[in-house]
Amino acid sequence: MTDLLETYIQNREMVQPNHANMLETAHGGNVLKWMDEVGAMSAMRFAENACVTARIEGVDFERPILVGDTALIEAYVYEAGKTSVRVRLRTYRENPMTGEREKTTESYFVYVSIDDERRPTRVPSLTAESEEARELREEALAGERSVE
Repeated sequence: MTDLLETYIQNREMVQPNHANMLETAHGGNVLKWMDEVGAMSAMRFAENACVTARIEGVDFERPILVGDTALIEAYVYEAGKTSVRVRLRTYRENPMTGEREKTTESYFVYVSIDDERRPTRVPSLTAESEEARELREEALAGERSVE
């Protein structure tokens, strides 16, 4: 069994002009790519196998990330099936000089664990031992229900 907090991954990307649209904000496709990569890292840490993206359950782009800002992406596994792994993803706009941040994007991704022959393979059970882990899981489940 793996605890939810063991799956928590955080990564940053500096938003450069080549990541931007004509409004000088991060292109939504780049934000999704970064989220997918971090989400897959979280899923793979949990499954201890390669994982592939199976589904994206709604994406809420709440505010832009400007060129020069940092995109801070956080992900964690909040639920697991037989071969599937559900990951909550949130992205924040972060000022690299002050650390000021605000949430910009949120989504829920589903990954499938695969073996060396690229066939779905079982994943372990997920636990939420600490109060923090239980709160993160409940937040994810409540948020997921609101996008379905």
